[in-house]
Amino acid sequence: MKKCKKKKGSKKGGKKVDPFTRKEWYVVRAPTQFFKSPADNKVGFTPVNRTQGTKLASDGLKGRVYEVSLADMKEDESQVFRKIKLRAEEVEGRNVLTNFYGMDLTSDKLRSLIHKWSTLIECFVDVKTTDGYFLRVFAICFTKKGESQKKKTSYAKTSRVKAIRKKMVDILTETVSTNDLKTVVDYLIGVSLNGVTTNSSGFAPTLAEKIRIEGSSIFPIHNVFIRKVKVLKTPKIDAAKLSELYASSSTSTIAPTEEVGTTVERTEETTA
Repeated sequence: MKKCKKKKGSKKGGKKVDPFTRKEWYVVRAPTQFFKSPADNKVGFTPVNRTQGTKLASDGLKGRVYEVSLADMKEDESQVFRKIKLRAEEVEGRNVLTNFYGMDLTSDKLRSLIHKWSTLIECFVDVKTTDGYFLRVFAICFTKKGESQKKKTSYAKTSRVKAIRKKMVDILTETVSTNDLKTVVDYLIGVSLNGVTTNSSGFAPTLAEKIRIEGSSIFPIHNVFIRKVKVLKTPKIDAAKLSELYASSSTSTIAPTEEVGTTVERTEETTA
């Protein structure tokens, strides 16, 4: 049996440096509209390599996308199925300021909506907000039995399905195209809006509620949801508009040099 010769300099050894010794931690913050208490808008922490030469730490943070549960931010368990995507837009001191970058439903929630004896109706629209954000919005709903219906099934005719889908597209297009991104997000998650007629819960009617109310005049529907929202294109970052999203937050009271942790000295392990 022929023995393989060892290559020169193939010995593995030397000092192993923990990569986290080169990193520093930043606080990730979200716009106050997602929170029950606007004063505390902290989402979590994110690590990044320290600034070295011309390679800035802030450049490594900008553009990162974070996925957060809306239930955690609003402290409302009824929103546990809704996920919000936030994109890092600006870095101020040790704070990463983010903005809305998408919304989605959990897979278990979507699967729980599927039932027999009903018709599923879906649609999507590509529409631009007044402040230049290009969104793709997906909506979904299901037919249901009428109040005095005895028939087991609740299937809708093709003509009714097309009429409901057209109504969904019209509502989504009209609402998104006549508002800025912040107001559109308010319509998605359901918050109190100035000058808008509120529902029984004290909040403005969401896009899903609008579709349910107007679509039910064509055929009884329920389980109406905005299934997904994608941000296809974004305009150039406006620092003034971004700061408005954090107007009532605690970011302005935090010093740029705030320490988010305690430095711990670690002994470097060596291997023979």
